[in-house]
Amino acid sequence: MKRFSQLSEREILAVAIDAEDEDRRVYLSFAEDLRERYPGTAAMFENMAKVEASHRDTLVQKYHEKFGPNLLPIRRTDVRGYLKRRPVWLVRNLPIDAIRNEVEIREAEAYGFYMHAAARAKDPDIRRLLGDLAQVEKSHEVLAGEIESEALPKAQRDKEQETERRMFVLQYVQPGLAGLMDGSVSTLAPLFAAAFATHNTWATFLVGLAASVGAGISMAFAEALSDDGALTGRGSPWLRGPICGLMTAVGGLGHTLPYLVPNSLPNGFVIATAISGAVVFVELWLIAWVRAHYMDTPLLQAIFQIVLGGVIVLAAGILIGNA
Repeated sequence: MKRFSQLSEREILAVAIDAEDEDRRVYLSFAEDLRERYPGTAAMFENMAKVEASHRDTLVQKYHEKFGPNLLPIRRTDVRGYLKRRPVWLVRNLPIDAIRNEVEIREAEAYGFYMHAAARAKDPDIRRLLGDLAQVEKSHEVLAGEIESEALPKAQRDKEQETERRMFVLQYVQPGLAGLMDGSVSTLAPLFAAAFATHNTWATFLVGLAASVGAGISMAFAEALSDDGALTGRGSPWLRGPICGLMTAVGGLGHTLPYLVPNSLPNGFVIATAISGAVVFVELWLIAWVRAHYMDTPLLQAIFQIVLGGVIVLAAGILIGNA
């Protein structure tokens, strides 16, 4: 691999041509990925790809003028320590913010490349061309804003933001909420049944730990195997499953951990049970709030469904433990 300082003017132009062509193809890849989800933003990237194509054509014309038709087969990946990027454009269904951030990074790096290249160029025509391209890359943030304002009217941007919010809910909030509900509610009965049957905090903790971990594993598999996300748009099962399983375990462990209070303390069992009951109250209200905020469920309805259901399960556990 060559260092950038070792490149000739011919090699610098060849690398610049390759870079512009790659940026063009990456932007077209982003446009293809976004076309169904965000058609307005896809149009923006198609326009940016056209800009990169014009840069490539200008560079090719200058290269042919100065060095003939044989374009050296050198790419920026052949230059040591310069212009290296992760291939995020190969990932499908990237968040739109991640894509826009990648574009900003590419334009900033292109500006740096052209500034260094112009400083090394001895031919005045080449130096002038590279300097002009550097200024164009520097102004691309403004250009991108102009393209976006033209391609994405406010109604379209609002629609895309709503689509992005819905995808976030489907891929992260929904499986996490399902897990938290299951973990918080399903472990109440075995935990408090064990507590009131044994009046032993350590034994109760072990039962709650086993119930929480077991429920987490079960829910992780159930969520991951429910669908592959291809048709529902709910995202990768390898992401939803762990989220659901983790939140299930967290939901159960929240009211299990207070039973680490040792029995040897005065009123240790009473203290642990009181703290655990308070945690249950907070958990149920938190779940009701999340349902109301993200799932468009009326708050009173969410409270009725979650809090009342949790209280019934809690009471069942206490009655069974005292039987």
